[in-house]
Amino acid sequence: MPLDPESPRKRQVDAVLFDFHGTLAQVEDPVVWVTSAAAACGRHLDRGAATALADRLVTAGRPGGPLPHRVPPHLAEHWADRDLYEHSHRAAYTGLAETVPCDVAGLPDALYERLLGPHGWLPYPDTEPTLRTLREAGVAVAVVSNVGFDIRPHFAAWGLDALVDAFVLSYEVGRCKPDPAIFLRACGMVSTDPDRTLMVGDTAADAGAVGAGCATLVLPAAEPGRTNGLGATLALAGCAA
Repeated sequence: MPLDPESPRKRQVDAVLFDFHGTLAQVEDPVVWVTSAAAACGRHLDRGAATALADRLVTAGRPGGPLPHRVPPHLAEHWADRDLYEHSHRAAYTGLAETVPCDVAGLPDALYERLLGPHGWLPYPDTEPTLRTLREAGVAVAVVSNVGFDIRPHFAAWGLDALVDAFVLSYEVGRCKPDPAIFLRACGMVSTDPDRTLMVGDTAADAGAVGAGCATLVLPAAEPGRTNGLGATLALAGCAA
């Protein structure tokens, strides 16, 4: 059910649901990720060594990054459940990092810890102004994420928590996108009807909101620090930028 950006009032939008990773924020640069995690383990890596190691870790499977090239059989169950249980999320990603040989003791856990804090992510430059404009226009906002850990502290650290009415996280509600149930739960949490709700994301899983009766906007994910077109949300929601 796409919305016509030339006629934003044809379908009233009372709430906007946003995906987290790739839509509102992006994980930090891979080399910074590895260098910072190694430093937490008491090791300094020069840029060349950090770059080579980062390339191998991203291929193995980075949290918030592309899907792993291969999931070892002993991690298959945790991988399948990673967005439903905190312990599986940690076990899957630390286990994948452990498949990459390195001489930095404790690195897999340190890499994972970067994910759990706001320092390991960068909100997109257009995230704050988009959320603030929606708030000022009286449009409810929920963050709907397939994730195995709490992202509320990230928003608090970025000063964005007051601009979000609800967080609907897969590991808390027991449903993952594209299951329509997670989008319906989000609509219920912000007291809006699906046919007056817009879902904004960057993957086909986010477009699963159509099955719940929501309109959808799918934007391409951008690199950290670059805008990714979130402003288009405002036109579709009938808000002045």
